[in-house]
Amino acid sequence: MTLEARLEGILRRSQPLMHVLRTLRDLDLPDWMIFSGALYQRVFNDLTGRPLDYGIKDYDVAYYDASDLSYDAEDVVIRRVAAAFEPPLRDMVEVRNQARVHIWFEGHFGEPYEPLACSAQALERFVSPAHAVAVRLGGGDEMTIHAPFGLEDLFAMRLRRNPNRNSANFAKVAAGAKARWPEIEVLG
Repeated sequence: MTLEARLEGILRRSQPLMHVLRTLRDLDLPDWMIFSGALYQRVFNDLTGRPLDYGIKDYDVAYYDASDLSYDAEDVVIRRVAAAFEPPLRDMVEVRNQARVHIWFEGHFGEPYEPLACSAQALERFVSPAHAVAVRLGGGDEMTIHAPFGLEDLFAMRLRRNPNRNSANFAKVAAGAKARWPEIEVLG
C-alpha cells in the first residue's frame, strides 16, 4: 500500500474531517484545501494508537482568490464557511485566503513571505515537511493529496526543518508536537 493510500485511509476514518471536507466541497471555494494539523495529527494519532481526533484543535482551510486582497473580501468567505457549520466545528474551521498571506505574515511571524500563486504553493513554506500535507475532496468523493516533500517524514513521525525555509518557529512547533506525541523524532 502506498503512503498516499495509507493517508487517505486514515483521513476517511475521521467522521468530523470527512464532514468538513464534504461541506467545503459543496461550498466550492476557489482553489480550496485543508492542510496542517487536521491531517498530520490524525496520522500521528493512528501510528501511536491514540483516537484519531486526539488533539485536533482546528481545521486550516486554504483557498486562493487574488481578485480582491482586502480583509473585507476574505471576511465574507470566512463568514460564509462558518455559516455552513454547526458548533463545535463552526469555531474550529479557520479560513485564510492564500493570495493575501504575504500581507500579514511578516507582522505576525517575523519572517518575510513572498506572494503565492496558488494554495498548494503555501505547503512549500511550512515549517517541516511532515506538516506540508493538504487534501481536497472532489465531486465523486475522490481525495486529492498535495505533499510537495512526500509523505515519508510524516509516516516516520520525523520532524525536520523545511529544506527551503529556516524558520525561527521550528523549535516551538517541534516542542509542541513532541509534548503531545513523545514518539516523534525531532531533527535539528
